[in-house]
Amino acid sequence: MARYIAFDIGDKRIGVAVSDPFNSYALPSHTYFRKGLNTDIAALVAIAKEKGATAIVCGLPLNSDGSESQQTEKTRFFIDRLEQATELPVYTADERYTSAVAHEELYASGKNSRQHKNYVDALAAASILDGFLSSLKN
Repeated sequence: MARYIAFDIGDKRIGVAVSDPFNSYALPSHTYFRKGLNTDIAALVAIAKEKGATAIVCGLPLNSDGSESQQTEKTRFFIDRLEQATELPVYTADERYTSAVAHEELYASGKNSRQHKNYVDALAAASILDGFLSSLKN
């Protein structure tokens, strides 16, 4: 059975989430703090392997109207490099509003804004993966 890992790729951090064994829901894993392109790519490939992933889902940042931005281009470049470094299939998924929802969840749980950077990206990755898993079911 497939096991998915999702990455919410930012300029400073990358959120990581994995699917449950039955691909019913996503579990936030952790936040990876970026060090440099080649190091980051190698780290994500290693994380995917460690988690037993058979496929990778990367969030694609789009503008609210669905158009692409400079951040979309940067993310696509990173995803292309990731695809070259792994033998796993790599999918993209719309990540609009996932960080905003993650921040709301953190405020609701009592975390202050300084604590968010340790959690927000993993929660956003879980949201990206939940959306992807839902689309597989439909």
